[in-house]
Amino acid sequence: MSVARVTEISATSEKSFEDAIQQGIARATDTLHGIRSAWVKEQEVQIEKNKIVSYKVIMKITFVLDET
Repeated sequence: MSVARVTEISATSEKSFEDAIQQGIARATDTLHGIRSAWVKEQEVQIEKNKIVSYKVIMKITFVLDET
């Protein structure tokens, strides 16, 4: 039997939402193992002087807990 946990993370990029997602997953895999899926819950842009300066995503990451 597997038991999974869901944790929420946020990531930002100056390039795109796709890059923010990639960076968030890359960072999560440095700390968590057994990641099975990610769900993008929210997307947001930061605007300065009428231009987009960064892209932010909030994701829910699902990973399987280690067996004991």
